[in-house]
Amino acid sequence: MPKLLPLISSHPGGRSALTCRYRCGDACFHETPNTSDNAYVGDVVAGALSRRSLMRASAVVTVAAATGVAAVGQARPAAASGEPDQSGKAGKPARGLRFSPVAPNTKDAVVVPEGHDQNLVIRWGDPILRGAPAFDPDNQSAKAQAGQFGYNNDYMAVLDVPHEDDRQLLVVNHEYTDEVLMFAGYDADNPTREQVEIGWAAHGLSVVVAAEDRKVGKLTAVSRHRLNRRITATTPFEVTGPAAGSKLLRTSADPSGKRILGTLNNCGGGITPWGTVLSGEENFNQYFANADQAPDATAKTRLKRYGFEEGASERKWERFDDRFDIAQEPNEPNRFGWMIEVDPFDPDSTPRKLTALGRIKHEAAEPRLTTDGRPVLYMGDDEEFDYFYKFVSSKRMMKGGSRAAREHNRTLLDEGTLYVAKFTGDSPAKEIDGSGKLPDDGEFDGSGEWIPLATGDTSHVDGMTAEEVYVFTRIAADKVGATKMDRPEDVEPSPRTGRVYVALTNNTDRGKDGKAPVDEANPRTGNKHGQILELTERRNNPGSTRFNWRLFLVCGDPEDPGTYFGGFPKDQVSPISCPDNLTFDAFGNLWISTDGNELGNHDGLFGVATAGGRRGEVRQFLTVPNGAETCGPIVQDRRVLVAVQHPGELDGASVEKPASTWPEGPGTLVRPSVVSVWRRDGGDIGADA
Repeated sequence: MPKLLPLISSHPGGRSALTCRYRCGDACFHETPNTSDNAYVGDVVAGALSRRSLMRASAVVTVAAATGVAAVGQARPAAASGEPDQSGKAGKPARGLRFSPVAPNTKDAVVVPEGHDQNLVIRWGDPILRGAPAFDPDNQSAKAQAGQFGYNNDYMAVLDVPHEDDRQLLVVNHEYTDEVLMFAGYDADNPTREQVEIGWAAHGLSVVVAAEDRKVGKLTAVSRHRLNRRITATTPFEVTGPAAGSKLLRTSADPSGKRILGTLNNCGGGITPWGTVLSGEENFNQYFANADQAPDATAKTRLKRYGFEEGASERKWERFDDRFDIAQEPNEPNRFGWMIEVDPFDPDSTPRKLTALGRIKHEAAEPRLTTDGRPVLYMGDDEEFDYFYKFVSSKRMMKGGSRAAREHNRTLLDEGTLYVAKFTGDSPAKEIDGSGKLPDDGEFDGSGEWIPLATGDTSHVDGMTAEEVYVFTRIAADKVGATKMDRPEDVEPSPRTGRVYVALTNNTDRGKDGKAPVDEANPRTGNKHGQILELTERRNNPGSTRFNWRLFLVCGDPEDPGTYFGGFPKDQVSPISCPDNLTFDAFGNLWISTDGNELGNHDGLFGVATAGGRRGEVRQFLTVPNGAETCGPIVQDRRVLVAVQHPGELDGASVEKPASTWPEGPGTLVRPSVVSVWRRDGGDIGADA
């Protein structure tokens, strides 16, 4: 096993202070928003003893459904019963993972396995709309940025372009901006209007067509294609669902409460079975100022639960638009924190904010279908000690691509029941000692229930109206006793088994004085490295209100006795820390990108077998440059795509003093970019040569 490198950061989760500052507004250094006294798992136990194989789209199908939209990739046939043996020939890794693992490193490059090549698909500032100029780092403008690829690419969805061979459609989130790495001479105390408006335009999403080379895996963005689109912090959105028009969403600019400008801090997402793309608004609280000037004590309490702070915001947007000043517009913060839905095939369509899915720091919304054809979405709330949710639609999806089907399916996420998860362990509390040592039964596992919060206009939470449940979902979940988790981030249902995998990235506050203690789902004190939870709905029906669960991976140094890799020998795995984004390949392997590696080396992308004799074998596929995070992985038959987010984001870095020269070398501005990786011989990723 490769020797681990010395630690490079003392910040929670291995992040630099610069990352904490711009990405989430130093969330870990403020009081934890969740101060509820919910029962912990330990307390409960003690008392009770395709050629293109993007699997996000195909994972939703537990019933046969022809939607008329060509989502990328199709799942291979599901296992008949039990789990397929993926071990292959003696000593070989699982199919799909047969590459030479990349060793942990700190190289300022995207490092890929031997025998693989890579290219830049698109970079921050590349023009994608007609009339947009080429990127000029010394002459940036808001108008130019609104037609160019945005900053800090995160989640990616890929779909086939109808009637165009060798074309794929990328939908990419742009989570946040690093102004100090974007603008020479940036003064954080006195940003200019132009810099602020560039920041607004650099947020949101990009929809861009890419051309593929079928001989290899190279993918190249096509500028000015008819489907290309930018969605920014000023794009009009329609509000739908049971909270649309609520007085809690009304502002002086929008007395209807049904029309919102912009989307912010878009992190994870998902592809619906009917071909739209979902995108979650995560750390939206950091963009707003003066929470201490909210109109009353109730409003202040609600803002505090979502992490809003007093005083000026980091980016000072409130100086240029009153909607970011809570003292001026106390309801504007309630208009962010939603899951949004975008039709990537209609550049003129109005994107929507979906209130039936609740308002949290949305990390993802990954879908399945119930046995009777109703969509189900699984969602994480990315904060220490926050919760895991799902939404079950009350209506069945209509098959086909007719206009009637499209109109019907666009209503599916507006009516249904919103649930939050409560986890119960099956081991005595005394066996969960905070070290990560397995209990006597050999696994961290147990059962759980989905607690309903609201159905349509009906609240299931005492003392809260349905509108209040949707707008202040965290408070509703506090009231019903949901289980506090170690930062629920991305979630991905397996297209083979239906099991749902949840990335719990880390929680260094777990077990501290005054904080929630360890429990069987979150079994380590001061959890630096995170874990992957595997959830199975009762009878494998995503509409069920009961489930079973177990920890699939307990991440960290394999030499640490408090780690676990699905039962696989720990001396044969790649070290992995801080799991974040998840996806599946065509063979049923789970792929994991990391955020904030606490093992002293750069973040990367890892594949792990979920079944058979190699279950739990983790193999590292790539690493990213200095200061970067690996985001939005997509694993297709002959190509792997990753979004390299915030390269060069290290303490003390600036335009004048860059901490990275990626991707274009010395003397150029560091630029977040999307990278494609493929086998040099043109073969399938991770398959036998």
